[in-house]
Amino acid sequence: MSHCARFVLHEKAITADIEYYDPANPPEDLLELNPTGVSPTLIERELVLYDSRIIMEYLDERFPHPPLHQMDPVSRATARMVIKRIDQDWYQLLDEISSSGEKKSARAKKLLRESLIAATPVFGARPYFMSDEFSLIDCVIAPLLWRLPSVGIDVMSQNEIIGNYAQRLFKRTAFKRSLSDAEKEMADPIK
Repeated sequence: MSHCARFVLHEKAITADIEYYDPANPPEDLLELNPTGVSPTLIERELVLYDSRIIMEYLDERFPHPPLHQMDPVSRATARMVIKRIDQDWYQLLDEISSSGEKKSARAKKLLRESLIAATPVFGARPYFMSDEFSLIDCVIAPLLWRLPSVGIDVMSQNEIIGNYAQRLFKRTAFKRSLSDAEKEMADPIK
């Protein structure tokens, strides 16, 4: 998801030209560099990356301050596994909701809501997800939480722990700057 990569860009205060395009009709010059046409695509000199998670990791390594991954290999591997689970469990359900009709998406909405609520102890155990420091995991979770109300899922106003966590993320200057015009129109799910 490109919002996650934009969040990392802004969190690290990296200057970049961000261009938006219709994913159903990617520009020809982009398709020459990225045959999948998938968003986001990072172009830096001769390097072309087009997987959001790879872009996030690259930016964290290329621009090491502030670090968004812990330095030791075990912590980094653990964070990668958590992000993979978030993608497989939560983002997959969000994608199903976004691409299905109302009837088909009802099951996915219920599963996503229940799964997030089941993770309440993890959201509440530390200031950030499984960490005392803001990390790439938070860069992955924030865009998901931001989108929930737009697909008819209200977790944050009904769950104070998740709501407080989300508010910490949404108040970050980098998060506010990472929002596209369409994402700004979704409005802050916690006012």
